[in-house]
Amino acid sequence: METWTVETDDDGGRLEVHSFRPATLTTVNGGTADGTTAAGDPPPAAAPGVVLIHGTLVTDQLYRPFARNLSFLLSRPVHCYNRRGRGRSAEQPDDYSVQTEIRDLAAVMKETGSEDVVAHSYGGFVALQAAREMPLRRLVTYDAAVSLSGNLHHRWRPELEQAVTDGQLNHAWAHLVQGLATAGPLSYLPLGALRMLSIMSARTNVGSEMRELLPTAVKEMRAVLDADAELADFVELATPTLMLSGGWSPGYFSDTGRQLASAVPAIDFAVVPGQLHEGPIRPGKRLAIRIARFLNGTDGTITPWSRKRRRR
Repeated sequence: METWTVETDDDGGRLEVHSFRPATLTTVNGGTADGTTAAGDPPPAAAPGVVLIHGTLVTDQLYRPFARNLSFLLSRPVHCYNRRGRGRSAEQPDDYSVQTEIRDLAAVMKETGSEDVVAHSYGGFVALQAAREMPLRRLVTYDAAVSLSGNLHHRWRPELEQAVTDGQLNHAWAHLVQGLATAGPLSYLPLGALRMLSIMSARTNVGSEMRELLPTAVKEMRAVLDADAELADFVELATPTLMLSGGWSPGYFSDTGRQLASAVPAIDFAVVPGQLHEGPIRPGKRLAIRIARFLNGTDGTITPWSRKRRRR
């Protein structure tokens, strides 16, 4: 794993990037990472990379095993980065919005020579918004947190923001879990029980980190709601896109994926059986294999535009 930084476009800020490359990396014209080609000449530029965008309340650290697996399966570099407010990346600015994230993604893609994007949850929201404004070769989202026609507004809890402001982080965490319902059956426990779980989880590294990131979650949830869209806003999207949702994820993720796939020729949708919302950070390679096949264009997922239009 390589650790380095990419400069942002605002006042010398930076993003912490972690890159994974196969031991022998084939370049776009047949060269390898050892600096030679079959003819013994210096190789051209390495194969285009993939950028992985993580979700909310976490850092990219949890995604590194997934990034490593994906890099191995693709024989291409995969780069994950800490979004604003995490690790050694810049803090979220006062005027933070999805445009902040789009500019950051563009900077990482440019510096890493990447053309494809894989994104989870809030990262999927960022990636879909970015695909409307900048060229991507292929895009895969998993449980993308996109608000269509206000369908996520009722999941916003004003109590969450107030609790964060008051420093009542256990109370804030309970409202976040209940509102988003991304913690499986635990999401439906009473607030008191969830607060107790928050106190217990704070003793773990992951739980402690989640509590520290609650202020970033407030801004990110507001960014999703502020970017509330209609299906028509995505119709011109040209990037071949595969939207995935876990079979055990909250139903609103799959509802959004199905709606977008039915309206946008470039988007296809599929449910991954047996996967929870946190699928990309769970052990195993099944999800990585599914994504690698799409990025390599070997699974036949995207139906040609003409055929998709005819079947409607």
